[in-house]
Amino acid sequence: MIKDANLGKELVITTDNKAGILANMSRILADHGINIEGVAGYAAENNQAKIMIVAEDTLRAKEALQKAGYTNMKENEVIVVELENKPGALKAITAKMADAKIDIRYTYGTACPSGCPARIILATNNNEKALVLFKA
Repeated sequence: MIKDANLGKELVITTDNKAGILANMSRILADHGINIEGVAGYAAENNQAKIMIVAEDTLRAKEALQKAGYTNMKENEVIVVELENKPGALKAITAKMADAKIDIRYTYGTACPSGCPARIILATNNNEKALVLFKA
């Protein structure tokens, strides 16, 4: 079920929560030729937004966003898992993690209708242990 699993980096950008923020960030990255491989976001407290981006080139993405004024940013280690895109794939990896007592702090993902892998981004209480579990 697991096609690939690797440690990766995500950028977590905190910014004002207003219309067009994600459009602006995605334009900046596209203008620099940087592909977004995973994205999630939500409205936070005090009219702020949190945007999580996994990009093909984290360093260049960070530099491009900082130059555009997005300075409230941090990098988190995450696991990027590519799964077969079929029923039960997510169940299989999350059951393994539950059996190993690995706590998922948050997750998000991408998928296409069929024929290509689903990509799941996970942050856990023990990313290294989870990665070893996925590689076994």
